Amino acid sequence: MKKILVGVTGSIAAYKSAELIRLCKKAGYEVRVVMTAAATEIITPMTLQVLSQNEVRIDLFNHEDEAKIDHIALARWADQIVIAPATANTIAKIANGIADDLLSTLCLATDCPVAVAPAMNRLMWDNPIMQGNLKQLLNRGYQLINPEAGEQACGEVGIGRMAEPEHILAWMSTKFPTPLAGRHIVITAGPTIERIDPVRYISNDSSGKMGYALAEKAIDLGAKVTLISGRVCLTAPTGVDLIGVESAREMLDAVISCIDKADWFIAAAAVADYTIDRPAGQKMKKSGDDALTLTLVQNPDILKTVCALPNKPFCLGFAAETQNVIAHATAKRQRKGADLIAANDVSDKHIGFNSDSNAITLIGNNYQQFFDVMQKSQLAEKLLLACLDYQQQRQSI
Repeated sequence: MKKILVGVTGSIAAYKSAELIRLCKKAGYEVRVVMTAAATEIITPMTLQVLSQNEVRIDLFNHEDEAKIDHIALARWADQIVIAPATANTIAKIANGIADDLLSTLCLATDCPVAVAPAMNRLMWDNPIMQGNLKQLLNRGYQLINPEAGEQACGEVGIGRMAEPEHILAWMSTKFPTPLAGRHIVITAGPTIERIDPVRYISNDSSGKMGYALAEKAIDLGAKVTLISGRVCLTAPTGVDLIGVESAREMLDAVISCIDKADWFIAAAAVADYTIDRPAGQKMKKSGDDALTLTLVQNPDILKTVCALPNKPFCLGFAAETQNVIAHATAKRQRKGADLIAANDVSDKHIGFNSDSNAITLIGNNYQQFFDVMQKSQLAEKLLLACLDYQQQRQSI
């Protein structure tokens, strides 16, 4: 789900922001709103909070939680910032690096695209100072949603009306390409657990964050996604078909049940290599000081099973390694028969399991690409696009 931050400034056109937010929610975007103090004189924050289903932010400082830095958190959260309406004052401040409120500050703190939808009197729009500020913004990579001509609130007629919410939504849809449209992707995520008895099990440290990030970004890029997940403390992305499982055997059965309709298979789950030979039907009781011996047997290899299918989908596996990462991952790709393997070093406590960040080396046939440490949400999109490029290049040979 794409995340849109709508900035609302002190123009009479702020009443249109309510409709823009409603349309964005209806289109499937997650929306948060930042208002300037002047905007609250035009439309109430409560109106926009109800429509966005998220708290509306106004103040640069959060007095309820002084440790929380809103402009950084919001700047990192958004995939796109749309300031609608954007007054001449706000455009001037952003163009000249003035950061004296939450909205102007987060524009300096973000690396996502920022669009302005100007709204002002026709003479203000034509003013050379205003046009100079706008040119400065555009030269710095800001995006413009052109104002429209017509009758203005002051009674004059000319260019300066904020674009209609339907037109802004249509503009936004062109900014989010869907190169995976038409593809069905099956993704496994999280750990599996193998029962010792009804209250104990063997598992691993996987949080499922990488698999869930891949599922969310695949949806954003237009794919249909089936997410087969072990037990995690995450909310499934909107739009995925979620299948919850516990053991490796259950995960394999779920994969086989839907793999015949899949174009891609991404094995991001941390599947237990071994399971208990004979799990106890009742809770096992401690008996004296005797040691306990558990007999383990190998689990089925899900990735290898899928790669061996007669009409296998494009397959991406993951290799969580602690040493000789590239060599072990390369051997794993060849052994499993996967098209690509994403190798990561889980001995580094700052990335990998339970972390929001990761670094990956993507390995294929005469192919290797390194992705340095970044948020898993960012990495997921890069991995998906790299897989698409790799597949298309191989198909053209």
